[in-house]
Amino acid sequence: MFYNSIPLLMYFEVRFTHKRRTKKNFADLEYLCEGVEGRSSNPVAVLFDALLLPDGDFGVDCASPLIWRHEPERATPHLVLGKGPPGGAWHAMEGSMLTLSLANWMELPGLKLKDWMRDKRRNLRNDRATPAEIASYYQHYVSKMGLEKSFACGTTVTSVSRVSLESGRSVWKIQGLQRRASSGEGNEVIEVPFSVYAENVVLATGTHDIPARLGVDGENLPFVCHSFWELEAAISSGRLDRASEPVLVVGAGLTAADAVLAAHHLNTPVYHAFRRPVSDPALIFNQLPKLLYPEYHKVHQMMSQQQHKVGEKVVNLSNQPLSSPVDGTSPYTRYPGYLSFPKHHVAAFKPDGKCVLEDERGLQTVLQVSMALVLIGAHPNLSFLPEHGRPLSLDSKEPISCRRNPLDVDPYTYECVKEPGMYAMGPLVGENFVRFLKGGALAIVCDIVQKQRKKRQEKCTTSSLNIQLSNCTLEA
Repeated sequence: MFYNSIPLLMYFEVRFTHKRRTKKNFADLEYLCEGVEGRSSNPVAVLFDALLLPDGDFGVDCASPLIWRHEPERATPHLVLGKGPPGGAWHAMEGSMLTLSLANWMELPGLKLKDWMRDKRRNLRNDRATPAEIASYYQHYVSKMGLEKSFACGTTVTSVSRVSLESGRSVWKIQGLQRRASSGEGNEVIEVPFSVYAENVVLATGTHDIPARLGVDGENLPFVCHSFWELEAAISSGRLDRASEPVLVVGAGLTAADAVLAAHHLNTPVYHAFRRPVSDPALIFNQLPKLLYPEYHKVHQMMSQQQHKVGEKVVNLSNQPLSSPVDGTSPYTRYPGYLSFPKHHVAAFKPDGKCVLEDERGLQTVLQVSMALVLIGAHPNLSFLPEHGRPLSLDSKEPISCRRNPLDVDPYTYECVKEPGMYAMGPLVGENFVRFLKGGALAIVCDIVQKQRKKRQEKCTTSSLNIQLSNCTLEA
């Protein structure tokens, strides 16, 4: 059974073959992964990516040596539970931005993204697509592959726990609510409780549910926001325009860069604060090719060339002409309306719209802003698990984090080390790129199939149902 609160990756049962055979079974992923290296720390993800996208890191669109063949009789019964439609978080992202990954890195087996876009009469820009196009592609993928019956959208999982059946077997019990249109007048939406029993559970929730917080005074004030969508809403409603006080963007990731670009495009002044120095090699901007990502390279240039100088009076961006010529008379005219604060952190937010920044030496700077956007990452919502899933992570004392504290899983099966029968994939195990998620799906399904084969060989008397529903029938 597949559980996914943000449906992203859909798997249909296939068998892959390669032109070169070995004496080893192709299900022996650990053997096949020997010596494989790549941009992921998960060996199966690197192996599968190398087969799907040969020389993908070099931007070369080489033909894959894999042959895909649909064999329905070999399918593993599964059910995907998700709050929204297939495509999940991609539906919520700003539709006009471009994906970080190349378009062919985003595609799923059996349906070329470029072919799908050509049929839709759409063109790729710099070999990249928009989130809206990716969301539409994933939704179409489910339909084209005949997977609708395996998707129960509009569902919220509230509990996942181990229970024992009358037969003595231990299975997972998944409880939750599903949104449905009522049968009465007015098209009222109601929530119907459901229960699902399954032998295996896969956690694929992503990590965009709960924005990370600074934990400073005043962070709950109305002008302090924690998502890019709140910036969009302010722009759409007219609450934010070129006449507004400056916006403060906190963070040095891609979402923070998107916020800087959106506000700068609106001609709204931007203060930009982040902890690291601009030259830090760990900054994502220092890892991206300039020609492929010109918009992020522009933000990196702004961060580097228009910095606040320690000891100098802060430039009042509200009084700075946004069409200042680059005449060399001022250090702040190359990118008018922008000022960065490297190696600074937020000390406090004040009710009068002021933000107190502090540098590494303890010197404070007070800024007057109209809106503060804290964009420093997010955490997954695993509230349906005991202790929010912390016991499953590498460090059970710390919150689950894609970068710092992912779930502890077997690298060749993606099964949770501390909870047999529970698997995890995607950002929960440190994989942020779609191109590497597919290897996780392969590892999980291979392990489940091997377990089922082993049971048959041992002639165990088990129920023929992998998934059992009670209380209601989930609607696709």
